[in-house]
Amino acid sequence: MTGPIEQEITNLLRAAFAPNRLEVINDSASHHGHAGHDGSGESHFTILIESTAFAGMSRLERQRRVNRELGDIPGQRVHALAIKASAPDE
Repeated sequence: MTGPIEQEITNLLRAAFAPNRLEVINDSASHHGHAGHDGSGESHFTILIESTAFAGMSRLERQRRVNRELGDIPGQRVHALAIKASAPDE
């Protein structure tokens, strides 16, 4: 079942990057009892995104761009995001 934050992440990234591939994986259950696990069930995510928008960008630039598009979600509403952003054919 997709939670509200997971759905918001998906919607924001689709709108910003028109990705060829997008997976938003909720890793929260595997962090139960760890720092940042708030019991909400939506504290840790992995994002796998492929978009032509990332062509020519460094890994750091891609991660910053994703974080910027997510607004207050990273670090405030979600404890941890692992971002794997790529351009097609990488």
